[in-house]
Amino acid sequence: MNETTLCKPLRRRTLGWVLLEFFGSMNLAITLLVVVAIASVIGTVLQQNQSYPDYILKFGPFWFAAFNQIGLYDVYGTGWFIAILAFLILSTSVCLYQQAPGMLREMTRFRTSVQIDSLRGFHQQAEWWLPDHDSRTVQADITSAFRGFGYRWRIQDHGDHQVIAVMKGRYNRMGYLLTHAAVVTIGVGGLLDGNLWLKLKEWRGELAVETRDLSAREAPPISRLAPGAIPTFRGNVRLPEGSAANFVFLRVRDGFLVQELPFAIELKEFQVAYYDTGQPKSYTSEVLIHDQEYLGDQPLAATIRVNHPLVYRGYAIYQSDFGDGGSKLELKAWPLTTARAEPVAAKGEVGGVIKVGGPTAGALSLELDDFRLFNLLPEPNAQPGDRQFRNFGPSISFKLRDAVGAAREYLNYMAPVQIDGRWFYLSGVRAQPGAPFSYLHIPVDANNSPERFLRFNARLHDASGLRKLLALPAAGGDPDFQRDLNQVRLNLVELFAQGGFMAITEKAKAVVPAERLQEATALYLNLLRETLAEVFVAVLREEGVSVEQELGERENAFFNDALSALAARPAYGSPFYLQLTGFQQVEASGLQVTYSSGAVVVYAGFALLIVGVFLMFYTSFRRLWAWLAVEDGAVRLILAGTGNRRPAEFAREFAALQTALERRLGSPLSPPPSLSPADTLKEAH
Repeated sequence: MNETTLCKPLRRRTLGWVLLEFFGSMNLAITLLVVVAIASVIGTVLQQNQSYPDYILKFGPFWFAAFNQIGLYDVYGTGWFIAILAFLILSTSVCLYQQAPGMLREMTRFRTSVQIDSLRGFHQQAEWWLPDHDSRTVQADITSAFRGFGYRWRIQDHGDHQVIAVMKGRYNRMGYLLTHAAVVTIGVGGLLDGNLWLKLKEWRGELAVETRDLSAREAPPISRLAPGAIPTFRGNVRLPEGSAANFVFLRVRDGFLVQELPFAIELKEFQVAYYDTGQPKSYTSEVLIHDQEYLGDQPLAATIRVNHPLVYRGYAIYQSDFGDGGSKLELKAWPLTTARAEPVAAKGEVGGVIKVGGPTAGALSLELDDFRLFNLLPEPNAQPGDRQFRNFGPSISFKLRDAVGAAREYLNYMAPVQIDGRWFYLSGVRAQPGAPFSYLHIPVDANNSPERFLRFNARLHDASGLRKLLALPAAGGDPDFQRDLNQVRLNLVELFAQGGFMAITEKAKAVVPAERLQEATALYLNLLRETLAEVFVAVLREEGVSVEQELGERENAFFNDALSALAARPAYGSPFYLQLTGFQQVEASGLQVTYSSGAVVVYAGFALLIVGVFLMFYTSFRRLWAWLAVEDGAVRLILAGTGNRRPAEFAREFAALQTALERRLGSPLSPPPSLSPADTLKEAH
C-alpha cells in the first residue's frame, strides 16, 4: 500500500446502506429474539387478560399499577411487543436477504480454482508421488473412491494440472436459510394471530373497550365486532341449558368487546362427572349449530368435550369450563340482629340481585353468585394423612354489598354437616376474595332445623322480654339489689349480643381496677352464662321440652354449641342467616370460540424450523479437493478437505478415504530429491 492509496478518500456510505447494515446485524436479531422470548415467558407464566381485581389481590395496589403501566396483563397486545416482533421480522428478513445469495452460491459452486500451497495448509491432507501410474487411471480411482463415500464432484483441467472439486452435505447451508425463514414466518403468523388488528382499530378510533358491567345486548356499537371484522380472535361465552348465543366476549385489559358470530350456538344439555376427590373428571356439551346460510332450517348437532373441539367454518369451539346458568333458588332469611324470630321467605336466581336491609342494617344488595349441587370436600373427622372425602351437598355463594360498595362473600350449605358427632349448619364468610372462609357453626335442633338457635338468638335481642323473664319476686331479698342485679344481667346480655365474649372482657377492663380484673371477668362470665341458660330454658319450654333443674346431656351440648355460635356471630357481618330451602338447578357450559387465520402460517413456520434445525445439526457440509499433475513421468496427487461440523467425524472419514485410495494407488511416496519445494511452488503457480 503506497501513499497514494492512503490519501484516497473513502467512499461515502448512503443512508440506505447504513440502515440495511443495521437491520441485518446478527447482534440486533439476537437481542430482539431474546426480548421476545422473555416477554413470551412472562405472558405464559402470568395469566393474561384476567379481571383486574384478581391482579390487585395477587400483587397489591403498587405492583398492580406498575405491571399495568408496562402492559404485563396483555403482553401480546401491547404496542411495544408488537413493535419488537415487527423489528425482529424486519431484521431477520434483511439478514436472510443478505446471506441467501452467498449461501445458495456456496451450495452450487465446486471451487475448482485452488492453489497447491492452500491445499497443503489444510489440517486434513495427504500427498502421493506415483511414478508407475498415468493420470487417467489415477483420476478414475479417485472418482470411484469419492463415489463410494457419497460425494459429488466436478473436474477442471487447468492445462498443467487438474483439480477434482468434491462436496457433500450441501443442504446443511439450506438449514440456516430455512431457520431464518422460519423465524420470519412464525413472527408474521404471530402478528396475524395476535391483537394487532384490535390495536389498529383502537388507534384509528373505530373501536372502544367497554368497561361497564353490561350484557352483550347492551354493549354499544363501538364495542362490537361484526363477523370478519378481524382475522383472528379468541373469546368466551357461558350458555345455560336451553339457551343460544351468536356472540362471544373478548376480554381486553379491564373491559371487554363483543365479537358477533355468523352462526348461533345452542346448548341442549350439559353433563359433568366427578372424581372421588371432588375434582371434575369430564364434562361434555350437547350443542346445536344454527346457520341459516349454510345449514338452512336443519341445525347441526354435535358433542363438545374437553380436548375434542367442534370445528365449524374455520371456527374452533372448545369446552373450557362450566358453572351455574341461573338456578332458581328458594330462600329463608332469618334475622340475627333483631328480636324477630320468624324468617322472611324469598326467591331468586343465580346472577340476580335482591335489595335487602332496614333501619338498623342499612341498604344492602344481596348478589347471588353461584349454586353448586355437589361439594366433595375432605372429611373433617378424618385422621391425619387419610384421603377421605364427603359430599357436603348443595351450597350457595353470595355477596352482601353495602351502599358504599364494600362486600363480604358468604358460602352457605343447604344440608347440616356432622362434626364430632354433632350436627351443624355451616355458613362461611370472608372479607377478601381468595381469603379462606371463617365458618359460623349453627347447631341443629331435634327437627333438623336451625330454628331453635335462631329463636334463642332473637330472645337475646328482645330487651322487654328479657326483663320479664329475669324479673324475680321481691320477697326473700332486697328489691333494690335484685333490680340492680337484673340490670347488670341485661347489660351483660346486650354486650354479648353485640360483641360476644370479647365485649364482656373489654367492659371489665374499662370499669374494674387491674388488680381485680381477672376475678371480675370470671364473675361477669359466670353471671352471663347463668343468664343465658335461663333464656335457653325458656326457649326449650316454648317448644314443649320438659326441663327440670339441670339440662340434659343433649340440651347441654346444644347450649354450649349455641354459645360458641353466638360469640362468633358479631364477626359474621350479616344481619341475617340465609338458608337455602329449595332449588331448580340450571347448568351452564363455558365455551371458547377461536378463529385464527394465522395458525396455518405459524404451523408452516414450525415445519420450516424443524427441517432447518435438522439440516443444521444433523448434516455436515464437507469439501474435498484432489490436485493432480504429471511431473517427470510421474503423477503427483494431493488430497485435502474440510468440514464445517463435527471435525472428529470428518477426520475419521478422511482417514477412511485415504485408506481406500492407498489400496488402489499404494502408500504415499515422497517426490524425488531433485524436485525442491521451491520448484514445486513455482509449478503450482
